[in-house]
Amino acid sequence: MKSLDELLNMDEDEKVKYLYSEAKKMNKRLDPEYEEIIKLNPEYIFHYAANIIKGRWLEAEPYIMKNIEWTYYYIEEFIKGRWKEAEEFIMRDPYWAYHYVNEFIGERWEEAEEFIVKDPNASTWYARDIIKRRWKEAEEFILKDPYASVWYAKNVIKGRWLEAEEIISKSAQASVWYVEYIIKGRWFKGEPAIFKSEYYTKQYLKLIRSYKSQL
Repeated sequence: MKSLDELLNMDEDEKVKYLYSEAKKMNKRLDPEYEEIIKLNPEYIFHYAANIIKGRWLEAEPYIMKNIEWTYYYIEEFIKGRWKEAEEFIMRDPYWAYHYVNEFIGERWEEAEEFIVKDPNASTWYARDIIKRRWKEAEEFILKDPYASVWYAKNVIKGRWLEAEEIISKSAQASVWYVEYIIKGRWFKGEPAIFKSEYYTKQYLKLIRSYKSQL
């Protein structure tokens, strides 16, 4: 085991990785001064808690909250429910806020909606899984993204979304998705973008032939 003086010559990531590997070899917790170094890295806080402490590492929790991804994994592994202390941090990231509310809250999380609403993908999932109907406040943001607009039409509106068709039609990929999931037939509005792509032209024509064969 290297001394603290020897560790000074290593960069931060090397120190943490070395100390974690030493703890794994010994299969026991390190001395407090070494644990202070591990606290500098949220990923290794998680691994150290999971594989060495085998439970919550209370002293390190303020440090893991500096990284939202590892905070979420920590909640999944150890908290297994709402973690009030982390919510002010989590709610500010729409992607993780959606996953948190979907897995641990299960109903509208109004404090987080001001952040979720502005993200086209997260707000689409939130409308589908949490609100379970159209979310009017989010639609102006979803309409800026052709792919999210298709998924919103498919999973929330469950039919054509006329206001979104202009932006969807500008993307070959989104247009083909819209034809596949919503139109289920020829869609003239999307063809100019589709026909610029050899790949999506083939996909589109294949879809059209399949719909004709079903008539």
